[in-house]
Amino acid sequence: MTNSFSDFAKAKMILVIGSNMTEAHPVAASLLKMAVIGGAELIVVDPRRTPLVDLASLHVQIKVGSDVAFLNGVMNVLVTEDLYDKNYVESCTMGFEELKQKVLEYPPERAAAISGVGADVIRTVARRLAANRPAMLMYTLGITEHICGVNNVMSCANLQMLLGNVGFECGGVNPLRGQNNVQGACDMGALPNVFPGYQRVDNPQAREKFAAAWKVEKLPEKPGLMIPQMIDGLLDGKVKAFYIFGENLANTEPDIRHVEHCLATAEFLVCQDIFPTETTRFAHVVLPAAAWSENDGTFTSSERRVNRVRTASAPPGEAKPNWWIFKEIARRMGYVWESDSAQELWDNEVSQLAPSMAGIKYFRLEGNGLQWPAPSLESEGTSYLHKDGCFTCGLGVFKAIDWIPPAEIPDGEYPLVLSTGRRLYHYHTRTQTGRSDGLNVLLSEETADISEADADKYGIADGEMIAVKSRRGRVAVKAKITPQVPPGMVWMAFHFREGCANWLTNPVYDPITLTAEYKACAVAVEKIA
Repeated sequence: MTNSFSDFAKAKMILVIGSNMTEAHPVAASLLKMAVIGGAELIVVDPRRTPLVDLASLHVQIKVGSDVAFLNGVMNVLVTEDLYDKNYVESCTMGFEELKQKVLEYPPERAAAISGVGADVIRTVARRLAANRPAMLMYTLGITEHICGVNNVMSCANLQMLLGNVGFECGGVNPLRGQNNVQGACDMGALPNVFPGYQRVDNPQAREKFAAAWKVEKLPEKPGLMIPQMIDGLLDGKVKAFYIFGENLANTEPDIRHVEHCLATAEFLVCQDIFPTETTRFAHVVLPAAAWSENDGTFTSSERRVNRVRTASAPPGEAKPNWWIFKEIARRMGYVWESDSAQELWDNEVSQLAPSMAGIKYFRLEGNGLQWPAPSLESEGTSYLHKDGCFTCGLGVFKAIDWIPPAEIPDGEYPLVLSTGRRLYHYHTRTQTGRSDGLNVLLSEETADISEADADKYGIADGEMIAVKSRRGRVAVKAKITPQVPPGMVWMAFHFREGCANWLTNPVYDPITLTAEYKACAVAVEKIA
């Protein structure tokens, strides 16, 4: 996030696109609700009528996978009606002419034909955003989980820079991370192309610095593999051993049957987790990890805030902190890692090697923590990035982007679009929440959410068992008829194994991030006799 959660409650104009905040990020949503109560205007762009829509002045019911076309249409209006921030664009950005030529190809009528959003609504969105600056833009996985996820994110950034909304309080581009401490994991280098602090592995100076600190001769020059490449590598033998740490891949990855086939072929599979999962069934070794409440360490939230986590209870049985497990494996491989606690790991390694976190030490994390960048001990952290339009790289760069359709679109055999997400009462694959009797009472099974029009069309009654089918699989699940879902759509989550949407989802990926297109695939529904 460029900005802070505290901005949510103070904002006067908010655009939420591709995010079901009230269910997926309810705490953040509560701050947004405070802003609306205080008079803020809220525009929600979402194919479904989520609970957040009830608070919005405008619900833009977009077609699945049409975000770039819609955003280009909005920017077309800003440019053609001379509503964009010229001073900001001229002084703080580059690439405007290329962007201008591209968005001129998307007049509201063309954007409407692609997105299903009326041309007049597109004009209204543009004019309201221009009239109320700065505006905060928030998105989540509804933007990123497409084959054009990177393009979607770039389009959000294009819009905010065009409006002059980046580098100010209550503005910016604000992705709400999909899972707890995802931000922190990425900050620590849990990506195949960067070291901690987002220092690229293809940078010779970065490699030399980390090799010296880690006391190894050299580090690989090329980025490592992404998860889909790892999984497929098990089949062709390019991956001999697979270490899965805190992930339940047998439920979270698209096309579960393919994933399980790959896992079953692994020569050596290690799972490190706090509970048995659908994935640990394939493991040759399971290492018992301590849970978050049994660990001492840090979490970093979506707003880049590093907070302390303290041990509330001792790990049961043979369970150990994750860092301890990694250290012991390294020791048995001939490497002695000196740090012997979460504090030492942070103070002696992270803050020493990551410039953006150089000023963050354990003794400074009491209370409300610190937001990076905090480059020195004198720094109080950074509540919002790119202050006054001064970008880290110098100028903000516009990217001219074309819309591309989802990889799979409805046809005669599979006439509906399946989109997926999360429900309020369970988290992810229920590894933890599924062990709560109370939560299982609140939500005991998965449903396939469909519109009343589609229910009538296919002769389906509310609560009736139906089959949802794609080119990859078939799931038996109860139908839920709801006004939240537009005609032509089926919406499902992936919390419950039997009704998991990932038996159906399409294993196609954004070419840069290799994020799967969970939000769009073609399906059919039928009654179960």
